[in-house]
Amino acid sequence: GPGSGKSTQCSKIAKHLGFRHLSAGDLLEAEAESGSNDGKMIREYKKEGKLVPSEIIVKLLQKAMQESQNKNFVIDGFPRNEENLSAAENILKIEPNAVLVFDCSEEEMTRRILSRNQGRVDDKIDTIKKRLNVYSESTLPVINYYSSKGKVRKIDAGRPIEEVFDEIK
Repeated sequence: GPGSGKSTQCSKIAKHLGFRHLSAGDLLEAEAESGSNDGKMIREYKKEGKLVPSEIIVKLLQKAMQESQNKNFVIDGFPRNEENLSAAENILKIEPNAVLVFDCSEEEMTRRILSRNQGRVDDKIDTIKKRLNVYSESTLPVINYYSSKGKVRKIDAGRPIEEVFDEIK
């Protein structure tokens, strides 16, 4: 979920394994800041706490993958819904080796988001509530799909960063 520590842990994993970290959120934020037409649309979706259409995320991920010298990736925050899942399998042609689910209470995720003070348009309490609802409704079916394939590893992410990373390793 939002604020569970995905980006923090994925950065550590990528560094530890020598992989390239691709954060869907960071790619979307950079595009939103670019002022492009896609960027303007991304800002509106984020302001509403909604998920950005798959074709935009896929385009950003494809570009980042093609530009990377590294061919091993830790993808953070994607796929987040069944449409993303379909795009990952059919357009990107990616099948993850493992899916880490950072299990964290809504209270803790909310506290973390509010305390990170990054000035993001989606870091407001009303938007956070919407994001948590979207996570429950849209992302849990994706987790269940990967769980049925034996790919999901749940991590207790409510603990300090280094304890979480030790469990991941």
